Amino acid sequence: MPRILLVRHGEVDGAQLDAEGWWGPARDFSPLSAVGIQQAKEVGQKLRDSGATRIISSPLTRALQTAAVIAAETHLPLTAVEFDLREWLPDATLSWRTAEAVAAVSDFHLHNGEWPPGETRTWEPQSSVRRRATQALQRQSALNNTPFIAVSHSMLIESLTGDLGIEHCGVRELDQLPVADTGTILLPKPAA
Repeated sequence: MPRILLVRHGEVDGAQLDAEGWWGPARDFSPLSAVGIQQAKEVGQKLRDSGATRIISSPLTRALQTAAVIAAETHLPLTAVEFDLREWLPDATLSWRTAEAVAAVSDFHLHNGEWPPGETRTWEPQSSVRRRATQALQRQSALNNTPFIAVSHSMLIESLTGDLGIEHCGVRELDQLPVADTGTILLPKPAA
């Protein structure tokens, strides 16, 4: 497996979406803030000599914008958008509000990222995040066995590394993928 540099996206500016009342997955349209753009430039400069040959990204705006800034700084191509590198789902009905998402994060951490035995939750278990992320990184590794940068999200990086509290534009290195969990990946369900 090639060396993979996992990068969390930069700080987000949600002011316009807040003003317009957007919520749930629509929040994923939020661009980077000025600070987030600077964070992406700085990490891009640090990654110039990383040995990476390409960049892949989550499809969400904050990750794609971070990947584009890193690509400009490193002169590396952004070669793929991987849907399975998307953010953790705080509510599989795709109908959450900010307070509900914050509560889901607390419940997620209270239960170490997994549903309690015999119970279900609306949030995506960590094993589902790890499984889909591992599959995406395996697909990219099979296409080209050279080191690459993968721009994604805190919960996804946490699921692969065990590191908690990944800072904006924080970098974590993988030289091997975790053993993929078995079972299904949690997919969105229509709201009842």
